[in-house]
Amino acid sequence: MSADTAMPVRAPEPQPADGAGTSRRSERVREALRRAAPALGLYAAARLTGMLTMAAWAWWIGRHPRTTLGLAWDGTWYTGIARNGYGQVHPGAGWAGLHFSDVAFFPLFPGLMRGVATVLPIGLINSGLLVAWASSAAAAWGLYAVGERLHGRRAGTLLVLLWGLLPHAIIETMSYTEPLMTALAAWSLYALLTGRWVWAGGLSLLAGLCRPNGIAVAAAVCCAAAVVLWKDRRARRNWRVWTGAALSPVGWLGYVAWVGAREGSPLGYFAVQRGWGSRFDFGYDALMFIRHLVIGLSRLGYYVTFALIVAALLALVFLALDRPPLPVFVYTLVLVVIALGGSKYFASKPRFLLPAFPLLFPAALAMARARQRTVVVTAGALAGLSFGYGAYLLLVAPMPM
Repeated sequence: MSADTAMPVRAPEPQPADGAGTSRRSERVREALRRAAPALGLYAAARLTGMLTMAAWAWWIGRHPRTTLGLAWDGTWYTGIARNGYGQVHPGAGWAGLHFSDVAFFPLFPGLMRGVATVLPIGLINSGLLVAWASSAAAAWGLYAVGERLHGRRAGTLLVLLWGLLPHAIIETMSYTEPLMTALAAWSLYALLTGRWVWAGGLSLLAGLCRPNGIAVAAAVCCAAAVVLWKDRRARRNWRVWTGAALSPVGWLGYVAWVGAREGSPLGYFAVQRGWGSRFDFGYDALMFIRHLVIGLSRLGYYVTFALIVAALLALVFLALDRPPLPVFVYTLVLVVIALGGSKYFASKPRFLLPAFPLLFPAALAMARARQRTVVVTAGALAGLSFGYGAYLLLVAPMPM
């Protein structure tokens, strides 16, 4: 499927009466949800089993599962922002020369946490988990929608299942931003593939308020718009294309500009990131860490991370050979470059790649063509790895996720 055929630019159509239009849209949503229901059921079963596995382990070692899911690592920072707003700065205990500022974290997720906690009397920890779980469900539906459109229902279902059985899939049920980012990205890409430019731009704007690598969604929207505007003269008169492209980077640019004004420098956000030890070094730090793994000994999680990075690079090659639509490939490529090109936090790189779901297309297509028995055995093996390793990461591994 080429980028042109996948992204039709539709001329404005006559709008039906409000009642008829609402009824028609509701029927389309119900039909889409009915088609996605098997994939969503499999995803829910996978993640529920993973959480129960983690919960049993947590109770066994004397830890509370809810607190562990809601306050582990970055979850503590998001809860603090939701409760008190921005302004926390901590010295990097054990990290020489570093200082950690909470403005490194983008505002959409803690904002949603605070909003839910204001409406529902469930507290901030439960609110964060509710937002994360709802985002995971929306992401699974979005993955299915993109997969079904590009490769059919079976491949779409297997894509969702694979995403729910990744070794780091436990993060999809934690108070982290990756589920929300994935949901916004998937539906933005789906909007592009179906010619809904304003929706694509609006969702990209929200993705840019969610995570630093949300800029990958804007890159996909802008590249798609540039190609369509160049190839199709009629598109140049379509305000929806221009609006979608203009909206797409606003969230990311707006937050970076706000941090810059707060820090007193246009590049203030990147100075904050350097305070965390994060900078883009074209992968030099990651290569040095891999060299250390090859010639020395380290913890299990780092070797798993190395293996997952290799798998991601191979999947990117296979994805490129499959010639996906332009926005899908641009989005994935930008995510991979940001994740692997950044310094520090080597063990977190698989988490940074969680939103890069198109990397799973080659595996989903291979499974879609395989025999049922092969699919069941493969899914069972992945489930065992995902449930066990996820609990290990959250409860045992002494490294940031």
